[in-house]
Amino acid sequence: MDVIAPDGMPANEPVLAHGPGSIERRTLLETLRELGGTVTEAPCVIDGKDVHTGRQFEVRPPHRREDVVATVHGAEHDTVDAAISAAMDARHDWQAMPLADRMAIFDRAADLLSGPWRARLNASTMLGQSKTIQQAEIDSACELIDFWRINNHFLATIAARQPRSTESAQNELEARPLDGFVLAICPFNFTSIAANLPSAPAVCGNTIVWKPSEKQALSAHFTMRLLHQAGLPDGVINLVHGDGGLVAERCLADPAFAGLHFTGSATVFRSLWQRIGSGITTYRQFPRIVGETGGKDFILAHPSADEDALVTAMIRGAFEYQGQKCSAASRAYLPRTLWARLRDRLIDETRGLAIGDVADPTTFLGAVIDERALRRHQDLFDRVAADADVTVMAGGTTDESDGWFVEPTILASDDPRHETMTTEWFGPILTCFVYEDSAWEEVLELVDTTSPYALTGAVFAEDEEAIGRARARLRFSAGNFYINDKPTGAVVGQQPFGGSRASGTNDKAGWENNIQRWISPRTVKRNLAPPTHHGYPSTEPD
Repeated sequence: MDVIAPDGMPANEPVLAHGPGSIERRTLLETLRELGGTVTEAPCVIDGKDVHTGRQFEVRPPHRREDVVATVHGAEHDTVDAAISAAMDARHDWQAMPLADRMAIFDRAADLLSGPWRARLNASTMLGQSKTIQQAEIDSACELIDFWRINNHFLATIAARQPRSTESAQNELEARPLDGFVLAICPFNFTSIAANLPSAPAVCGNTIVWKPSEKQALSAHFTMRLLHQAGLPDGVINLVHGDGGLVAERCLADPAFAGLHFTGSATVFRSLWQRIGSGITTYRQFPRIVGETGGKDFILAHPSADEDALVTAMIRGAFEYQGQKCSAASRAYLPRTLWARLRDRLIDETRGLAIGDVADPTTFLGAVIDERALRRHQDLFDRVAADADVTVMAGGTTDESDGWFVEPTILASDDPRHETMTTEWFGPILTCFVYEDSAWEEVLELVDTTSPYALTGAVFAEDEEAIGRARARLRFSAGNFYINDKPTGAVVGQQPFGGSRASGTNDKAGWENNIQRWISPRTVKRNLAPPTHHGYPSTEPD
């Protein structure tokens, strides 16, 4: 069982270190070898039943692209229609289930993941998504456990909060689900996000059509198996693999569509929102739209910044999980005197990062997710090599001999609005802009106005006045703002996550805001002393 913090919120799941000789390292590597040596068949799951289709595709480890670790059955039109029907059929019993019983299922899922399922979900994430041991542990184990436990806490808090009653009226607020089904469309980069997008609405009483990324299909498959073992009833979450466009087309055309829970690109999110808007008269209710998209996340250093902390944050923030985090640091603003002191160290440490197979515990970076991602990075490297406004300080190469490897790259640009400072590349690339030490106010303006995104950002300074000024001036530049820390690694219940502007609706995954979005409350008044005559004192004659 989970530990309860003094404020009633479950404590965060401890991160297992997986150090040399530890039981958890040995267990994980054994499980990794087991999964890597077999081909898992991953069907769609509709109404609790495996559905095999004719639209199969393979999952290959990005770091070992010749291997096949899963054969996945992609949805067809009738598969999606069946998923919608199953979700609608399951609604009555699921929403009628007592709140405590629904929450107990996700508590059991968290306990299973904390124990016997931990190595399997971590290993499937490492294989399918090329995450290192550390990155898999904080994602597919700890963050997902936290989502399941802490979402329950927020839901219970919301349900317990009741309106005022009086001597003559008893008032109640019911935490109803939405009137229809929810479509969850998920990214490849976080197993925890991919599981939270369907499960957060589900614990609120909604039923779900779940479309994970094709690149995350292996860990999604095992997540679904885990939920069933935890006792999730058939039809509550219906897993459909494959073509996201096909799934969205069928779901958004259905009058029972009630909500979209999305994480992915801003371009796709906008297109889905437009499609929902064009069909708004066909839905039985106004759909809830919750989305987190991308970021062009910054690290801003003041001349008073601690050099050691700054270099560590730049390397971890930019290069962990190959920069494939919407929160990854991809633009840095550094004062000239500080840059002169840390430049060589930053370059040397970046060049020394271990790249390779994530089964090797010493690996710091695995591969980017697929060939398309590698080509996008190589195209950029080809352009900047001939660009007078950009200097390649470290990296700038790719290697596809065994997998889709992109070398961690440090660029320096004299143009603060160069494409390397404005475009989200979703890879291990950090562009540095060097400013004059006296130009603090000017650089604050640059940070705020350069990017359309506003997801995460970090300021490094020992000068409290500078921190205060940055915090005030950059108030709308990042939904998650860090002081003397990297802009990645938000923890559920500690740093609620989300951004605004082009980064999404800022409904804060890992906080009460998100759970509230999947509830459509009903107010119930019981009159304890109903009037027996229609008149009022004001209508009586003098």
